[in-house]
Amino acid sequence: MSIGLSEQEILRRESLKQLRQLGIEPYPAESYEVNVTAADILANYEKDKTAYKTVSLAGRIMGRNIMGAASFAELQDSTGRIQVYLKRDELCPGEDKTLYNTIFKKLLDIGDFIGVKGYVFTTQTGEISIHVTEFKVLAKSLRPLPIVKRDDEGNVYDGFTNPELRYRMRYVDLTVNPDYKQIFIKRSKVINTMRGYFDNQGWMEVETPILQPIHGGAAARPFATHHNTLDMPLYLRIANELYLKRLIVAGFDGVYEFGKMFRNEGMDRTHNPEFTSMEIYVAYKDYIWMMAMVEECLERVAIATNGSAVVKVGENNINFEGPYEKLTMYESIQKYTGIDVSAMSEEEIAVKCNELGIEIDSTMGRGKLIDEIFGAKVEANLIQPTYITDYPLEMTPLAKKHRSSEGLVERFELFVNGKEIANAYSELNDPIDQKERFEDQLKLAARGDDEAMVMDDDFVRALEYGMPPTSGLGIGIDRLVMLMTNQSTIQEVLFFPQMRPEKKKIELTAEETELYTLVKEGEQYLLTDVKAKLTEWSNKKWDTTLKALTAKGILKVAKTDDGLFLSQK
Repeated sequence: MSIGLSEQEILRRESLKQLRQLGIEPYPAESYEVNVTAADILANYEKDKTAYKTVSLAGRIMGRNIMGAASFAELQDSTGRIQVYLKRDELCPGEDKTLYNTIFKKLLDIGDFIGVKGYVFTTQTGEISIHVTEFKVLAKSLRPLPIVKRDDEGNVYDGFTNPELRYRMRYVDLTVNPDYKQIFIKRSKVINTMRGYFDNQGWMEVETPILQPIHGGAAARPFATHHNTLDMPLYLRIANELYLKRLIVAGFDGVYEFGKMFRNEGMDRTHNPEFTSMEIYVAYKDYIWMMAMVEECLERVAIATNGSAVVKVGENNINFEGPYEKLTMYESIQKYTGIDVSAMSEEEIAVKCNELGIEIDSTMGRGKLIDEIFGAKVEANLIQPTYITDYPLEMTPLAKKHRSSEGLVERFELFVNGKEIANAYSELNDPIDQKERFEDQLKLAARGDDEAMVMDDDFVRALEYGMPPTSGLGIGIDRLVMLMTNQSTIQEVLFFPQMRPEKKKIELTAEETELYTLVKEGEQYLLTDVKAKLTEWSNKKWDTTLKALTAKGILKVAKTDDGLFLSQK
């Protein structure tokens, strides 16, 4: 496979060559000192014009207006765009006008990085601009940027909007669609606000292993790998819970971690196999205390990112100011389905699932069947922040048994806009009970549940040394950022979401193109029928061309009882 250069790419490489021939290094090694930003100038120049007599700014050329002996350009730095003005005879006071006539006008392109020095002024049309007295090439762009057009009202035309291209080439996306940077600026504010809140309480940020010998702390399918030196299997963590609770055993009163988790599961608008989670564990607390803490923390996050506790999410105004509504798991199912599953057996719940049209299988225990009903019939109704509490024992192997309700555990999940964003327990600290719960999980695994937890003997041993009463919480940061930035897909709040392998452009010869166009997408043809259409082809030409197309992976030959068939791969 090979990819040919476009005409513009060829011209830019020629410009690169000419710059070097003129003694200009298009990728200089030395630093370029910057003393101002575009946003600073635009916000403050009118307040104090004397402060901008000598400025130095660097960024990309995003537009140019060449007008003979003088030109305007639009320069974009990390904070925004500003107009720059270049005058030939000021840049080139002597006889040699190469810097302006050749380098700026002919060898620079949109997308190139330059540094400019000069002073700020206001044009006759009232636009704040930089009058350039000198400039320097900082990086030559060899690929043309997509041209995004904006009218006087700011409306965008011919935008770089294809989601697959935007996510795959985020470096281009955020260059030509700089408004999207606000999503990631708010993401940083979400994390920093939470971190500041926790630190002010005296809780400590820690780090725990990403490669783990046992995939514990959640019910999920892991990514598996192998450590060559130790000759042992390892797993990318699906949760950091069990390590953080070991630190509570070690004597810390409160520990938390922002970290990547990895689950080898499906992808959709709210799931990515690599995601960011925050988990926190605080000694001598329970899940009731944790609800109040979450409300206070999330209200602060909403205000920090949006200036208000009320956040617009789609058509809904979500109010993060507490207190939040509370429903038990059983109450929520009864409220939205009319079914009371609290006293039902596993078999009876399975019958109800079938009546509700919910797909189940024989590997599912009672807890998972209840979870299937909840996911199918309840979740979407939980728009305003709502705590679902007191889960069946079978659903939560790591939570403490309910203090007053038999068969339940002290757990809550927080749902907002129909999605779960937080999960918390009064943590199980009875080592005997914990070991029995792990053994129950092993029975589910034996039935074929590939998300069941495995036995973690070291964690049980840690509990045997004693863990104080503890409350733990996990929050999905990506989903929380989706809410705070009013985004409907998780890919929008990840700089680099997981993508399928990129399809490469494949060059075809004239003969290969002729054969390929005979095979329509989604259809298959007898090999002899296709060959019969190419009446002027020799057997050698046919064999060579067919072999080339199958080797390039775009056509395939399949053998059946009816003969050889050709189709697109």
